[in-house]
Amino acid sequence: MISSKRFRHARREQETLTRLDPRAPLVVDTRDLPRRPGSMRTVTRTVPAPADVRGELIGPIPGSDLVLDLRLESVSEGVLVSGTIQVMLTGECARCLDVLTSPLEVDIQQLFVYPGNEIDEDDEDDEIGQLVDDYVDLEPVLRDAVVLALPLAPVCREDCPGLCPQCGARLADVDPGHRHDEVDPRWAALRAVGTTDRQRNDEDQEN
Repeated sequence: MISSKRFRHARREQETLTRLDPRAPLVVDTRDLPRRPGSMRTVTRTVPAPADVRGELIGPIPGSDLVLDLRLESVSEGVLVSGTIQVMLTGECARCLDVLTSPLEVDIQQLFVYPGNEIDEDDEDDEIGQLVDDYVDLEPVLRDAVVLALPLAPVCREDCPGLCPQCGARLADVDPGHRHDEVDPRWAALRAVGTTDRQRNDEDQEN
């Protein structure tokens, strides 16, 4: 049986057969980073936010500026990429359904190993990438980081009162005393009968 360590290593070796497009906005060239542990350089880049990175209610504004502020550090296994991603989100409030926008800043850190390097079996597979021809592809890292950081129930403001459960009006827009008289459904039929009887009596008196 193939161990998980050997399986991951074989998969990474297979990934080296796939060439990255150096012109892709989220592909970073590391050729000018010396393969000497401790060597470091920074990368600042603004790219269009992908259109399909979203949660159920919120996600980055498609095509808006996504700012990468990164540090590339040479380590014995490969290149350690760390830094922040900043992007503007748009979506709808989970309470009142109004459109909202809010900034998001996410920290990222991922190791990209040199081809042929063995990785400790205890390392988490999703925390390791692969250098391909001295390029790293940050798109999978970005997608995972942003999606995991998206709020499950975004709100337009922390004290948003939401919608009226009876009429659906935004409670932030109505009078403070806004309410509806609730009728016990067991009495609703009797009330309807009483209303009909009164209408008949009124009609008889008019005739």
